[in-house]
Amino acid sequence: MHPSDEAADAPYTTARIPADISRPDRLLGPFTARQTAILAVAALVLYGGWWATRPFMTPLAYAALTIPIAGAVAALSVGRREGIGLDRFLLCALAHARAPKRQVHTPEGVPRLPAVIPGRWATAAGPPPAALRMPYDGITADGVLDLHREGKAALATCSTVNFELRSAAEQQNLTAAFARWLNSLTGPTQLLVRCHRIDLAPLADTLQQDAAALPHPELERAARAHADFLADLGTGGNLLGRQIVLVAREEATAPGMRRHTGEGRVRQRVAEAAHALAAAEITVTPLDTEQAAELVRAACNPDTPTPDEEGSEGDLV
Repeated sequence: MHPSDEAADAPYTTARIPADISRPDRLLGPFTARQTAILAVAALVLYGGWWATRPFMTPLAYAALTIPIAGAVAALSVGRREGIGLDRFLLCALAHARAPKRQVHTPEGVPRLPAVIPGRWATAAGPPPAALRMPYDGITADGVLDLHREGKAALATCSTVNFELRSAAEQQNLTAAFARWLNSLTGPTQLLVRCHRIDLAPLADTLQQDAAALPHPELERAARAHADFLADLGTGGNLLGRQIVLVAREEATAPGMRRHTGEGRVRQRVAEAAHALAAAEITVTPLDTEQAAELVRAACNPDTPTPDEEGSEGDLV
């Protein structure tokens, strides 16, 4: 057997990432600055409580009362849930519980009910909806999302690669190219895999209209049959399309810096991703203003069918 054939059939190896750039720095042993602050404040409070209660409480009784509290604080500072610290997770859960559950898009605010409506009807209807505040202020002319205090974000779509049908050597090359891009990241980057409904009715109508212009009757018959198949496929169940979105975000600029610095930086990072992922046979297409607005609109209303678009293999699931 030729050595190249043996290398192609050999099992591929994984590419190691040398460091986790999103992991916070350790300040005191295995504890981060946030964990150290929580533990230090808890220790000071417990020590102050012992100092205040020592005239009339024995150390053993005080320890029995404070051990559960100390354990809860330690679990809160060290524990993790869904990839984030347990303290932040609980704060997010509390904010979600306090946030209104019914929100509507009213930039001018939610109007009050007319005075002619009886009070018991308003009470039975429950609390009024709150105004929906989107996490972005708008989209620039270059398709960059203005996240206000969170900085800027640029969107791009990524094509898919059929990984399983490749040889071991090709899989290793694709993995290595993707790992090189991960190692080159200099800012927050997200790969979002979203599913959306697909409406095949426009494509079926286009085939029916263009079938008569085909040069042969058999081609026209085949086109109309395929259009009927697409129409039947669209009515038979929910068709889902898969879209991979790359989001490059840049932190908010300092007060003394130019406002458009973040916009240029996120566009540059998307261009760098397109250049780096080309070696992994992934096509990165930046979204313009209309495409970015359509993506945000579809994310806010995911039940709306999306017209069928041309995509690479594996887009339909």
